[in-house]
Amino acid sequence: MRKVLVIDDEKATLKMFRLFLTAYGYSVFVAENGETGLNIFKKEHPQIVFTDIKMPGMDGFEVLKQIKGINALIEVVVITGHGDMDLAVQALNLGATDFINKPIHRTALESALGRAEERIKVANTQENRISWESKDNIIIIDIKGNITSASESMLSDAFTNASEQGSINILLNFDEIASMNGTGIALLIKLLSESKKKNQVVAITGISENFKQIFDMVGITRFVKIFDTREDGIYHLTQRGL
Repeated sequence: MRKVLVIDDEKATLKMFRLFLTAYGYSVFVAENGETGLNIFKKEHPQIVFTDIKMPGMDGFEVLKQIKGINALIEVVVITGHGDMDLAVQALNLGATDFINKPIHRTALESALGRAEERIKVANTQENRISWESKDNIIIIDIKGNITSASESMLSDAFTNASEQGSINILLNFDEIASMNGTGIALLIKLLSESKKKNQVVAITGISENFKQIFDMVGITRFVKIFDTREDGIYHLTQRGL
């Protein structure tokens, strides 16, 4: 039974998490403040942690930094207020892999849990997180898992291969579970800027609704169009070449 830790200073939120997570078959631990949460984390070693950002005393940012300092592979999902996208971006910069907004809805929680579980599976395999193929003058770059500084060479190589193939069309096909921390987002912006200078047309498909919001906030949508499916992205790029 996988362990999940929830840290939030609102008792009603903790009660809701405990109810839902127990029903999903998890072993649930809760803490009303950051200090207690860290002590539970060190004792129980959960693989998934939900932590509120705004808490008295030790806030969620400090909790996140300390957990990642202990084990960088832990799935940390931050809890933010509705519309606090700037806080979500800050958390991603510190190594969070996802976020969930208050008020928390069951469907959003289920989605966040599903993405966390799949990223754990990817992290435990030797499967490449980034791969590419050429199809109809389009370089399709498939991205899964958590994209961090460790992924930099693979993602850069994929873009380099696109240039060497002479392709002017690139499709970044994200698995819905994919996430990017601040380093990954900065690298993507850099590569997209370089592609624009080369007159390459880039489309993005498959990302979760959360990361659509993040990409819009940090300006990635100034460089690319985002589509729901791989097929839609390929069709768009194919039409651009006509």
